[in-house]
Amino acid sequence: MPAGMTRRLTFALGLLLLVGPGLRAQAPAPQAPPAAPTFSPQEVGVDEKLGQTVPLDLVLKGEDGQPVTLRSLIDKPTILTMNYFRCAGICTPQLNGLVEVLNKVDAQPGKDFQVITVSFDDRDTPEMATQKRTNYLGEMTRPFPSGAWRFLTGDAATTKALADAVGFKYKRVGDDFIHAGALMILSPKGQVTRYMYGITYLPADLQMALQEAARGEAHPSINKLLSFCFSYDPHGRKYVLDFTKVAAAITLLAAAIFVLVLVFKGRGKAKSEEGE
Repeated sequence: MPAGMTRRLTFALGLLLLVGPGLRAQAPAPQAPPAAPTFSPQEVGVDEKLGQTVPLDLVLKGEDGQPVTLRSLIDKPTILTMNYFRCAGICTPQLNGLVEVLNKVDAQPGKDFQVITVSFDDRDTPEMATQKRTNYLGEMTRPFPSGAWRFLTGDAATTKALADAVGFKYKRVGDDFIHAGALMILSPKGQVTRYMYGITYLPADLQMALQEAARGEAHPSINKLLSFCFSYDPHGRKYVLDFTKVAAAITLLAAAIFVLVLVFKGRGKAKSEEGE
């Protein structure tokens, strides 16, 4: 091998030896993602209470902070959702999915059905409920009376009593909650007639569920696949790109390419000299 080529290879290999360990030393050790909270079906999920009547005399708070009973609200097929307003998990996707299907269903809001969203977090306030209602009504692409979607709050005992009545089980973990995503469909008399699970819904399914509720017919759910909302962990950024590692990989790759270029360049020059 020509002396010039040997010097270039020695330089390139030295660069790899110097840069590689330094970059590896700078790259932080990968952190294990935080463990998901544990729970059992007895603590979290949905235990269907088909045919049972919700406690209509429960007193909750309306968006204006005034007391309101379910009896005064439920007089037509009702979509009930149990959420909390600070949720960083599936609550927002679920309510977005509800907005999407409500924009497509044939039933008329305020006439054929209504929606009631109840927060089971006693720290949520009527002011927060008002803001939520404004936000979601603003996403509607069809006429939707403001009274056709109510956002209610209440004390922990009252909202827990409602959740228990419809079989909606949740668990508090720190400042947040683990809970499932589900719609509970109620008849005009407050009877549970259908459950719809997940965060997306088909217009035909919801239309049928509302028609069944209007007739007071309770039907079991076919698809019972539950999506769970875990408590939010701000330190669990496992999808954040590690730029230090990326930079190290790029630098090592560039050095390797440099070595290969020198090798092939040296070989070509050697063949050229031999031909002369």
